[in-house]
Amino acid sequence: MQYKQGGAIKLGVERDGHVVPVAALDTNLPGDMKALISAGTETLAKIAAALGNYQGAVLDMDALDWALPIADPDKILCLGLNYVDHAKEGNNVIPDHPTIFMRTVQSLAAHRQPLLLPRVNKKFDYEGELMLIVGKQAKYLTRDNALDHVWGYSLFNDGSMRTYQRWSSQWTLGKNFDQTGGFGPWIVTADELPPGAQGLKIQTRLNGRVMQDANTRDMVFDVVTTLVEITECMTLQPGDCIAMGTPAGVGYPRKPPVFMQAGDVAEVEVENVGVLSNSVIAEE
Repeated sequence: MQYKQGGAIKLGVERDGHVVPVAALDTNLPGDMKALISAGTETLAKIAAALGNYQGAVLDMDALDWALPIADPDKILCLGLNYVDHAKEGNNVIPDHPTIFMRTVQSLAAHRQPLLLPRVNKKFDYEGELMLIVGKQAKYLTRDNALDHVWGYSLFNDGSMRTYQRWSSQWTLGKNFDQTGGFGPWIVTADELPPGAQGLKIQTRLNGRVMQDANTRDMVFDVVTTLVEITECMTLQPGDCIAMGTPAGVGYPRKPPVFMQAGDVAEVEVENVGVLSNSVIAEE
């Protein structure tokens, strides 16, 4: 995980509900998440070994000033219409290939950082998603080696301004309002989860009410297929992020529609990954 301290972003690891600063384990270890990912699995093994013997100070997770799990990903790719029931609820055709759009870092918000309800539009929808983190440079992946390039998984709330999303067939504007997409709280390495993060329960709650409740096995395009098709087009880099799409239950097709309002709290949970929580405040 990453957190802010003294105006700088620090790298930490969760242990027994607390955070151990990575620098306290060994000052020679990487100081940020992207550097840690690029350092490879041997560095992870060093951290695990040092963590087992660590007796020093820990940080209170509830008092942490959270930062984005990766501060500067080269690319943030997102899948649309990647759950059958979600495509159907919006009367969309199930795609033959992954529907990809991109988000900017400026559109993201860390765990417990508020999402901004833009003053120009009130149709602010939630979309709970699993976020994939790329571990190695990847081009022309195959079904046999795709998972070797996954470093881990996190959580994402693809906050969407529906009116602007539908201004054209391109979704970029509606998906990139400042500070509208929750990302965090941390990254769980791929070895801690089933291959391709298959078979995990995914749920979104708004003010404690369950709005989305599904399983990652329901994806139209799984992690392997997604990586194979994306890398036919572009080279992925360590730290790149891929949001794997949202299941049914989003706000706009409900009767009446449900959109996020100032004062709301949105939570995204994926089994064995964690809970991402963001309040909503009105943009000044």
